[in-house]
Amino acid sequence: MNDRLRKVLAALAALAALALLAGPAWAGSEDRLGTGGNSAGRILVGAKSVGLAFSNLASTQGVEAMFGNPAGLALGDVGTEVMFSHANYIADMDLNYIAIAQKVGALGRVGFTAKVLSIGDIIRTTETAPDGTGDILHPTFTTLGLSYAKAITDRVNFGGTVHLISEKVMSTGANNVSFDFGFQYDTGVRGIRLGAAMQNFGGQQHFNGEDFDQNLVLPQDDPQSANRTVSLTTSEAELPSLFSGSASWPVMQGVNALTFHGVYQSNSFNTDEFRFGGEYTYRKQFSLRLGYKATSNSDEIFGLMYGLGVQVPIGATKMDLDYAGQHVSDFFNDVQHLSLTFRF
Repeated sequence: MNDRLRKVLAALAALAALALLAGPAWAGSEDRLGTGGNSAGRILVGAKSVGLAFSNLASTQGVEAMFGNPAGLALGDVGTEVMFSHANYIADMDLNYIAIAQKVGALGRVGFTAKVLSIGDIIRTTETAPDGTGDILHPTFTTLGLSYAKAITDRVNFGGTVHLISEKVMSTGANNVSFDFGFQYDTGVRGIRLGAAMQNFGGQQHFNGEDFDQNLVLPQDDPQSANRTVSLTTSEAELPSLFSGSASWPVMQGVNALTFHGVYQSNSFNTDEFRFGGEYTYRKQFSLRLGYKATSNSDEIFGLMYGLGVQVPIGATKMDLDYAGQHVSDFFNDVQHLSLTFRF
């Protein structure tokens, strides 16, 4: 057995050990769905990776990598990258995402992301006005991220992201901080790459604001006394953290390429899942992608994902136009993603 193969097997064993340790620590189930905080922060973004069902965490790179595995940010091959992404999400919600990556010399690469989920217009109703009060709500969920990544060696990359989370409905809001960490390893054997990511780790989240203030007379007060203003509190919600171990294998390399990807993901607020994907690239310019998420969650509405992309050179600038769709099994139309990436 040669040294390279030993290294591959050792890395695979390390990933397997981490997955086994992560399972008991963060093992989730369908019963915990909807009870965690910042669920909107885990909605997938970036058409290229969505088309592969985010199975490409071992090989994703540059500005595209910051959401799934920040270690891939270190692999950017240009000085500056900018990505704009939009998705028509389920129930007529709009999801917008912008990511910027910049090389900072020998220090590595830094990146910034902004993700905004707009729920749309919601008619406000109350117990006394079940048909509406005349007010329109505009709930918005925002996640800002600051990433850093560096190539530790010619085969190992490491990266991390700190997220600032803001959720607001009327005068009620919640703010929090979460962290992502990831690494990637080039085995040197037939182009096989391995990766791992730990995402969405942070403190518990709770809501507060003026909407929790109540003006009333407490039971123990004199009935003739003036009302007091009291503030209600909410229970704290744990962030839905996850661990992912991944591998990518380019079975064909060159002008025309074919790469297969696989991910095992352990979730703290859902059942564990496997994701698989494949990408065929023609003349290094046109790409066709297919991905699938396998899970035992009986209520899962996403499974098959698909996409395509084209790279268009504009002088010294490279522009990538990518499309992806997420098939929705019940009730809603497929989710459509469109991304535009500039490299210069």
